[in-house]
Amino acid sequence: MSASKKVADYLSLIKFSHTVFALPFAFVGFSLAILKDGYAFQPRLLLLMLLCMVFARSAAMAFNRWLDRRFDALNPRTAKREIPAGVISPKHALWFVIISSLLFVVTTFFINPLCFYLSPVALLVILFYSYTKRFTPLCHLVLGLGLSLAPIGAYLSVTGSFNIIPLIFSFLVLTWVSGFDIIYALQDEEFDRSQQLYSIPSVLGARRALNVSNLLHIGSAALVITAGMAGHFSWLYWVGAAVYTGMLLYQHLLVKPNDLSKVNIAFINTNSVASICFAVFTIASFFI
Repeated sequence: MSASKKVADYLSLIKFSHTVFALPFAFVGFSLAILKDGYAFQPRLLLLMLLCMVFARSAAMAFNRWLDRRFDALNPRTAKREIPAGVISPKHALWFVIISSLLFVVTTFFINPLCFYLSPVALLVILFYSYTKRFTPLCHLVLGLGLSLAPIGAYLSVTGSFNIIPLIFSFLVLTWVSGFDIIYALQDEEFDRSQQLYSIPSVLGARRALNVSNLLHIGSAALVITAGMAGHFSWLYWVGAAVYTGMLLYQHLLVKPNDLSKVNIAFINTNSVASICFAVFTIASFFI
């Protein structure tokens, strides 16, 4: 097998394209520290922050695939994933998790002491998520919590201290990710129920699960407004906020309890546009 094929397999294992969800918010947190709070831009810190994002997400996704390999093999939707399909062995996937986790911790050491001391906590959150479907339907919130570390973590990498605005952005990510993960989980409602796995769709059913997702995304929209008002951002921020909120609404118009044919469009396309546009307009607003 060629090296390029191996790289492609591992990128597929960790769904590298889904980095687009959290990474833009990491750039928001990083830019907030520099452009609004006056910290000096250091290319070294930007590189280290990006490496932390890559290593942490790689560890979390590979661990999820390793831990869920038995369920993935039984589920027709996921049976072709790399581990159940035999493309990547469970042992190699686990080594990938261990190496990515160690690289994440080592990278935080070169950022600042606070990031280094908090790195095991961050790893615990993002790895623990993979267990949660075995005992709680609140697994979606744990996933949201893991991705919500992006803006505050990026801010900490520059400042070494906490601030209310990046925390609001983190709560925004938590509610947003939890809401769209519920929509994505609708595809496995019956399978999760048959395997005694917990998710909000498997416990509440599709219609009520969508209502919960609606409430979370209403909370996300409220947090967008809260952040804009608390940060006194310029009009460009509100353009991004409008696009972001519009994308939240659009994905709920796409998915119906009795029609899941557009779940992937809602999951990938609308959320990618939402995160990228929000980040671009928010960062641009810091210049005004």
